[in-house]
Amino acid sequence: MKFLVLKKRDLFKGLCMCLALVIGIVLVSASGSYVIYAGQTTRKLPIYCVDTDEKTVALSFDASWGADKTLGILETLEKFDIKANYFVVGFWATKYSDVLKKLSDSGRVEIGTHSNTHPHMNKKSKSEMKLELETSVNIIEEITGKKPDLFRAPFGEYNDNLLTVAEEMGLYTIQWDVDSLDWKNLSATEITNRILGKVKNGSIVLMHNDGAHTPEALPAIITGLKNKGFSFKTIGELIYRDNYSIDHTGKQIKEIKNL
Repeated sequence: MKFLVLKKRDLFKGLCMCLALVIGIVLVSASGSYVIYAGQTTRKLPIYCVDTDEKTVALSFDASWGADKTLGILETLEKFDIKANYFVVGFWATKYSDVLKKLSDSGRVEIGTHSNTHPHMNKKSKSEMKLELETSVNIIEEITGKKPDLFRAPFGEYNDNLLTVAEEMGLYTIQWDVDSLDWKNLSATEITNRILGKVKNGSIVLMHNDGAHTPEALPAIITGLKNKGFSFKTIGELIYRDNYSIDHTGKQIKEIKNL
């Protein structure tokens, strides 16, 4: 009898484990931002990079303060005939609305939101998160005539609540897997070497609109990547829109693998 009780307990535990795994798979299927970690727990991750066989890369610039370098960056994109992304804060978009309009109208830049006031979003309530995103999205749409569907969190800080709110609003949350560290006042050569040494297929590169040496580094970055055989896409062109999963590193994968 004791043996039978133990067997029933083992069977019950096994069924519970199977049920937990099935629930996890369903969550991944329902929302690509979920990742199964170690085959057991689930959490949300933004998109850091994309799994692809193509030698493609996306360059992105965060714009929160200052705009004196913006049009120079745009001129470089036009000179090299490539596209890139800008993630702009709402108050920046309002202050430099004419600059933002030029970026959008150029056909070279895809605009995303970087929040409205650049706060620590992961410390806010869900209603406050939604207000930040709604306000910034509306400002960008009013200026450019295009509603953004990409979001990058200020300071790169996020939690499940933030990713859920963004997802419910139709926003894809984007991080990066290559950090230029241009905000640390690195030289143009240091920025260039750092990026060229880290980029791989499907990489998303983080730079800043007001980086002291970013405009100076940009031509060498683009030339170096082209010499390595890379082509350039906007993040909106690079990412998968549906039927994807995200692994524990933040890599977006077209099909669910190794669950």
